[in-house]
Amino acid sequence: MSEWEKLIPKPKSRFLQVKCPECGNEQIVFSHATIRVKCNVCGFVLTEPRGGKAKVKGEIIGVFE
Repeated sequence: MSEWEKLIPKPKSRFLQVKCPECGNEQIVFSHATIRVKCNVCGFVLTEPRGGKAKVKGEIIGVFE
């Protein structure tokens, strides 16, 4: 671990690629979303805020750093 990595911490939040359980649509959401995120196709609620990390109701397919 370099000296810069000690001084500058990495964020704990990430962007997630989530698959909708209703219609199969894939979209990107923020892991710490503060509002309800709905599927762009069918309107199913994919994430709900929980004060910190959002509760993800769909299947997480990928994580973007």
